[in-house]
Amino acid sequence: MRESSIALALAAISFMMTVIWGGPLIRILHYFKVGDSIRLEAPERHQAKIGTPTMGGVMFVLPIILITAMLNAVSLIGLSGVGRSVLLPLGVMILFAALGAIDDWEKLRQRETGLGMTGRTKFFFQVIFAAATAYGLYAVLDVPQLYLPGFPREIALGAWVYIPMATFIIVASVNAVNFTDGLDGLAGLISATCFGAFGGIALLQGQTFLAQFCFTLMGAVFGFLWFNVHPAMLIMGDTGSLSLGAALGVVALMTGHWILLPIIAIIPVSEVLSVILQVLYFRITGGRRIFKMSPMHLHFELSGWSETQVVQRFWLVSLLFAMIGVALAVI
Repeated sequence: MRESSIALALAAISFMMTVIWGGPLIRILHYFKVGDSIRLEAPERHQAKIGTPTMGGVMFVLPIILITAMLNAVSLIGLSGVGRSVLLPLGVMILFAALGAIDDWEKLRQRETGLGMTGRTKFFFQVIFAAATAYGLYAVLDVPQLYLPGFPREIALGAWVYIPMATFIIVASVNAVNFTDGLDGLAGLISATCFGAFGGIALLQGQTFLAQFCFTLMGAVFGFLWFNVHPAMLIMGDTGSLSLGAALGVVALMTGHWILLPIIAIIPVSEVLSVILQVLYFRITGGRRIFKMSPMHLHFELSGWSETQVVQRFWLVSLLFAMIGVALAVI
């Protein structure tokens, strides 16, 4: 009970910190004209978002760094090693936030096209970062390799299976959240729900520091949503989406319940699958499409749903599947 109370308190603190400094950050971004560009083929109503400040991921990344560093100050100076496990997901989040910030900056430099880093370059760094993280999870932290619902014991996979699988999960999670980021509040709501679910699983496992990290992150993302809900005052950009996706993949791996990630993160998984299916079907049929536009949220928007309807309904589905995932984790 004490651990859950502390975790919820951290969520409230990170929420307030993010909201307090969010306004000044937005004014700074406006001053330096850090405005977003929009895909040319996106629905016409999205054109109104041109110029909305981007790189908003900074708004929640910095409070998370500050709070996590303060919580782990004792372990950082070597007096205790209890909290060091969260330094890996924190470091991964910072690393991918930096990668996303570079991509966002490149987009700002090429406002006419809105193009940032090439896909191959971004994917290359994602794989390198993810592989190093997977090795750290296996060799340094020795996290549980796999738990299956209804099976009480950890399943050992071995380095040759675990490290490639963990690398794939992190990269897939990064891109899934990135594809989900396209409507006001969508990626933030879905990510916060996923972190809440894995934070609950971590609490049930006794991974107190991991749970605190999850709820700190959840609170900071809710603070970001204060400014990101429709009509958004800023956009998280790749600075936010890449860091959230990477942290989510690492947290899932640290609980050992990564097999439940496609359930808990049902919306990001569906979004990335919609893109893959659209591209494959387009190539196989010589130009025909399954969806009106991918990722999937754009298909529903073009089908007549308003932006808020898409976000709210996707979030309800996400919340339902997150509860199912937590239930499966405690079987």
